[in-house]
Amino acid sequence: MNEFLPRADAHVVSPRRKQPTPRRHFEWRVVDIASDMSRSDAHGLLTEHAEYGQWELARSVIYTGGARRVWLRRRVMRLQRTDAA
Repeated sequence: MNEFLPRADAHVVSPRRKQPTPRRHFEWRVVDIASDMSRSDAHGLLTEHAEYGQWELARSVIYTGGARRVWLRRRVMRLQRTDAA
């Protein structure tokens, strides 16, 4: 009966927010880097995201097998039209 309840040591993440935020200041991208990718290739990949996409590194995690997960963020630009259209 309790087979679908999470364990006490498990971390449960809810994908929905309780109240929607009126404005988001950042947009996020999660990049998973495989364990067989070299460090220099991963560096080049993240450099391209930073240079051409204006992404910045927010957080990174290295897992036991050597795989990496990187969170990138960039500021959302809110532009208003200035013409009469």
